[in-house]
Amino acid sequence: MSGASERGGVARKIEGASAELDQAATFGSLPLLKKERIWSGWDYSWVNLSLAIATWAFLVGGSTALLVGFQDGIAAMVIGNAIGLGIMVPAATAASARFGVEQYTILRPVFGLIGVGVLVFTVILVTEMGWSSLLAIMVGRAVTQVANGAAGTDFGSGSFLVTAVGLVAIVIAWLILSRGPVTIGKLNRFVAPGLVLVTVFMLFFLVANTSWEALFAAEPLAPFDESQLNFMLAVEFNVAVGFSWYPVMGSMARMTRSPKAALWPAFTGLIVGTLVAQIVGMAAALTLGDSDPTVWMLPLGGPILGAFMLLFISFANITSMSSIVYSTVLAIRQASGNLLGRVPWPLLCGAFFVLPAILTFFPDFMYQQFMVFVTISGAFLAAMCGAILADYFVLRRQWVRLPDLYKLRSDSAYHFTGGVNWAGIASVVVGAAFYLWIYNPVTLETHPLFLLLTASAPATVLSGGVYLLLAQLLHRRRGVGAFADKPGDGATSSTTQHTTTRKGV
Repeated sequence: MSGASERGGVARKIEGASAELDQAATFGSLPLLKKERIWSGWDYSWVNLSLAIATWAFLVGGSTALLVGFQDGIAAMVIGNAIGLGIMVPAATAASARFGVEQYTILRPVFGLIGVGVLVFTVILVTEMGWSSLLAIMVGRAVTQVANGAAGTDFGSGSFLVTAVGLVAIVIAWLILSRGPVTIGKLNRFVAPGLVLVTVFMLFFLVANTSWEALFAAEPLAPFDESQLNFMLAVEFNVAVGFSWYPVMGSMARMTRSPKAALWPAFTGLIVGTLVAQIVGMAAALTLGDSDPTVWMLPLGGPILGAFMLLFISFANITSMSSIVYSTVLAIRQASGNLLGRVPWPLLCGAFFVLPAILTFFPDFMYQQFMVFVTISGAFLAAMCGAILADYFVLRRQWVRLPDLYKLRSDSAYHFTGGVNWAGIASVVVGAAFYLWIYNPVTLETHPLFLLLTASAPATVLSGGVYLLLAQLLHRRRGVGAFADKPGDGATSSTTQHTTTRKGV
């Protein structure tokens, strides 16, 4: 009896330890094994499609209508999203999908262990808190419009009801998020097809109520005097929208079964969903005269169907918020080292939502600064992507030492100087500064180069070039940073070690 009891106790310990490791892999930085990567290419396509078709995508289309008409707007959105996503997708997903490693852990070779933390607690945290608050405010505005139509009330866009509903949306997002990425993926399988149908319905009602002649003849809502400047501002805004996906993509891509199941589904899912929603938003704004989708959806679809569409898309915003925060909280946990490593996942997610909850008390301000916010965050994300692409594809040839990603301090090949790869940090600063010199989204001052190349593309190229130069001068010639590894030197053995450890617990 005692032997059986002892064996039972050992078995329970093994099961408990295995469950703890599974939790660490899902909510932490441990590489996911092949069997733990649950998303096929189709699954990931639905995830990206549901992320792309949300109320904020219609807002992007409506904001584009401020600058250009329908034909120029379509061209600006296609060009802008193609540039932004074409740079962002490989930078964000390639390494994570290949090694099954959380997005910001895999960045340690580019910026160093502490350098990643610096970027996470500045660029990434501010960007994703801003997006989360904006999504919550959009839910609040949508529900307020439905309430006004149903009850005959007159709550404004900055009323307390918008804030109250936004706070409820944050609570629901937290409940979904606390259950992990599997729940997010299951919800997206139902949300994404529904969003496609809703968008098709809106397009149908738009065409039925507006002639193509009126649509093509519609003037932009608030253009500047120079047509070329208007077009390039619209292009750059949409490039920044493409880059804005960066903080969420890698941590989601590691759930896919192969890099092929990550790269093309990410690009096609995002660009198709984004463009469809943006074109509908732009067309509605041009014909109905308002860039806010929560204003024109109700009169476009009618009191019943319009209300249903608003409420459904509001729920899609909540799932989008959950996906955004999942990757960001993972980044916070890894960037903090041991400080937040043992904080319970639900508590950490709740802490993230504190500032977005505060920002929901200023809904009009967040809407007014939407384009500025997106563009400035795009400046820093473009520079980050330039350094990442240069490091992973050019210098490391798509290979890293997995064990060194998890070693601390000088034991890691990616410790560099004081935990910071100054080549990476400097390239981001130089690239972002160059971006803001070419185009200042606050003052709208532009350099002549902007009218030819946008600001994002040259900033990305410059950042990558600066990284290659400084990495050679500061690290490679001294044998620092494991740049000289050949494929197979470290990653294969580390994968084997990880698999053995997980099985042998």
